[in-house]
Amino acid sequence: MFSLRPLLARNTAAKLCTRCLSTIRPIPRPTILPSHTLTRSTPPNLLPSLSRNLPSHRTYASKSTADTLIDEITDQYATARDEFEIATEETEKQTTYGQADRDAARAELDKLKGMYEDALRTEDGEEIKRRVGGRIRELEGAVRALEESVEQGDH
Repeated sequence: MFSLRPLLARNTAAKLCTRCLSTIRPIPRPTILPSHTLTRSTPPNLLPSLSRNLPSHRTYASKSTADTLIDEITDQYATARDEFEIATEETEKQTTYGQADRDAARAELDKLKGMYEDALRTEDGEEIKRRVGGRIRELEGAVRALEESVEQGDH
């Protein structure tokens, strides 16, 4: 079992409990009054009605559609970013692979932008735009700047 308390505290508590258990007197059970002795001021027993309405098992929140779309976009963003970094390195070194790597970076960016634009058309479009839109615009600007630098002959 996992515990947030340090080991020393857990061992001390166990020793205290063992010591206390031998000296504690049994607690008397409360007496249950017959139903005819209840008055209006006595609150009704809510436990039986609550237990009927509670689910028999614990449910966990599932991912929203926005989270799922953002995860997919984030994965594609990582791929596009990697391609951009490779293209930048190859362009700076002026290798023969520079043009092919720039083309691959552009292709991955276009795929990312397509996924992003499709996600913006969903009901969660505003949330998606708020959470990942800035990173996509930043990457798009970087790829455009790389392409322009090559066209101007900087590399």
